[in-house]
Amino acid sequence: QVRLVQSGGGSVQAGGSLRLSCVATGDIDTWACLGWFRQSPGKESQSVACIYPTTRGTYYHASVQGRFTISQESDKTTVYLQMDSLKPEDTGMYYCATATLPTLLGKTGDWGQGTQVTVSS
Repeated sequence: QVRLVQSGGGSVQAGGSLRLSCVATGDIDTWACLGWFRQSPGKESQSVACIYPTTRGTYYHASVQGRFTISQESDKTTVYLQMDSLKPEDTGMYYCATATLPTLLGKTGDWGQGTQVTVSS
C-alpha cells in the first residue's frame, strides 16, 4: 500500500518562496518518478516536477523551469520541491504523486492529500 505524506504550502506574495515536502512509503515502483502535480479551477491538471529516485533524472514543466527545484534525500523516499520567484499563476492545489512517467502524475499511480499554494499579486 503506497502512502504519500506531504507538507508545506501556504500563502505568499508574488516573488516569494515556499518549500513542499513529501515522504513516500509502501510498495513504490522502482522505476516510478516521485513529484508533484497541481490543479486549479479552470485549468487542466498539470505535472509540475518529478524525480526518478533510482537515476536522479528530473522533469520540470516549462512554466516552472528555472524557478522550481526538485531534490531528494539519500533515502530516496523523501522529496522536496523548492519554489522560488512564485507567480500568481502558480496558485493551486499541489499533490505529491508517483507515476511511471511525469506526464501521468495524477492520472495513474498514487498521490497524497494535497496542499494549497496561493500566490497573490
